[in-house]
Amino acid sequence: MSDEKKLQDDLNDMLGDAKEEVKKAAGRASEKASEFASEAREALGGAKEKAEEFAGEARVKAGEFADEAKEAFDKVTGRNKKVLAGLLAIFLGGLGIHKFVLGYNKEGIILLVCSILVGIFTLGIFTLGIFNWIIWIFTVVEGIIYLTKSDEVFYNTYQVDKKAWF
Repeated sequence: MSDEKKLQDDLNDMLGDAKEEVKKAAGRASEKASEFASEAREALGGAKEKAEEFAGEARVKAGEFADEAKEAFDKVTGRNKKVLAGLLAIFLGGLGIHKFVLGYNKEGIILLVCSILVGIFTLGIFTLGIFNWIIWIFTVVEGIIYLTKSDEVFYNTYQVDKKAWF
């Protein structure tokens, strides 16, 4: 029986050694997993920073592109209303339509009311309608000024700076 006991003790020792080795291996595996997780978190943090940096740069570029696109759109679609406003001022100036086209509603109403009142008070008689002629000459000059300015100067003067008269 002593051989059996010795064999059993040896087996218990081997089992104990195996348990210790498994614990050590599990500890090393846990350390490696922690190191890997730490490296992964660092890499993810770096990737997140890079992504945020890229997103910021993309927003800036998108804003620049939007500004350039708006400027090109304004030029192509007639937001610069120089020719339309100039021709309307020459041919229908007394009605103030060119002022409405440029967004000057108050000035357009002033021209329209003046023309109507002069027409009513003079009863449309040509010689008394000289005041309507004065209004028309005033708007023809304004239309010629519109048409002779460069697109950029017209746009900056009448659409950006909102200069309402001449």
